Amino acid sequence: MRFLVRDRLLGIGDDYWIEDDRGNKVFLVDGKAMRLRDTFELKDTQGRVLIDIRQKMFALRDTMVIEREGEPLATIRRKRLSLLRNHYRVALADGSTELDVSGKILDREFAIEYDGELLAFVSRRWLHVRETYGVDIVREDADPALLIAVAVCVIHLGEKERGD
Repeated sequence: MRFLVRDRLLGIGDDYWIEDDRGNKVFLVDGKAMRLRDTFELKDTQGRVLIDIRQKMFALRDTMVIEREGEPLATIRRKRLSLLRNHYRVALADGSTELDVSGKILDREFAIEYDGELLAFVSRRWLHVRETYGVDIVREDADPALLIAVAVCVIHLGEKERGD
């Protein structure tokens, strides 16, 4: 499954659609302005909230939390000691599963992996539309909403770290 994201600066308050590869709107990223912490909602086309994304308060490192129906789903933070590339760890709520996100986050060229197996790849390479990147979900049994939320989080954290 391939999704297209029309890249905005992902500032708080920005809303943008994520489309499938046929141009159909699939998800809406709804940035919530005027909050103490960075907050987004991933909604379906009927406006139902599928995933809540928020910045964790009082964390030593910038951390984002993903929730589904009020229940924690994942926590995302920058991996320590990652000097050459951007690395983020996604700890799923089950406590034993971690996803690894690595690559050039700000260039929108990175992979999301589980135990060395590619789940999704985010890239601008195969697109010719300015300010657009793709999220290519490789595994059929993967949760697209979760992987898109992970991509939104790591891009937001990377831009925040850079100072945008």
